[in-house]
Amino acid sequence: MDRAPLDKRYQARKCSAEGCGLRFPVNEGSALGEQCPRCGAPTELVDTPYLTYPAARGEPSVVVLEVLLDNVRSLTNVGSIFRTSDGVGVSHVHLGGITPTPDHPKLAKTALGAERSIAWTHHPDACAAAADLAAGGRRLWAIEAGPASGSVFSEDARAALGSSNAPIVLVLGHEVSGLDPRIAGLCERMLHVPMQGAKGSLNVGVAFGVVAYTLRHGG
Repeated sequence: MDRAPLDKRYQARKCSAEGCGLRFPVNEGSALGEQCPRCGAPTELVDTPYLTYPAARGEPSVVVLEVLLDNVRSLTNVGSIFRTSDGVGVSHVHLGGITPTPDHPKLAKTALGAERSIAWTHHPDACAAAADLAAGGRRLWAIEAGPASGSVFSEDARAALGSSNAPIVLVLGHEVSGLDPRIAGLCERMLHVPMQGAKGSLNVGVAFGVVAYTLRHGG
């Protein structure tokens, strides 16, 4: 499918200093970057300007996804989750406890406008919010490790996804202390991203992206 290019054009600049050679893009016609950001030497425009293209749009899905963040404290993580939520078609983001909201001006640094395209609600008590969502017929699925957690790539997870048309709320907890046990007790399923290295888990924003896209488009 042909896609129209984005409006902006870019061009590369390259540092003229011997032993540096830093190469980086700038907006076409911009005076930014005339001095190398690494060593301060003059730079020069190289090669021809180019256009970038947006990603192709995915097919609509019958699965309704929402998100509940239980005291996810990092502006960077929350902004990233908003941006991913926009991309994967999340319909609502519920922000619990100390989770920052889009009212914070620095959240836009990683949300990049997605905070304006997705409905959101702040709840002082994430546990109460989770109980209300479950009582309203939503299926709470936690992104959390533990003995009861299964791989997001398992056939069992895929089968459960299609077992009901009820909205699924992906629930994520605090970056250090994890998900509140009272919320975990309300969750129908717990999912994790399998790890093969020394670390036991991914960044919360990255883990959310893996799980959300896997559920939306298949593993």
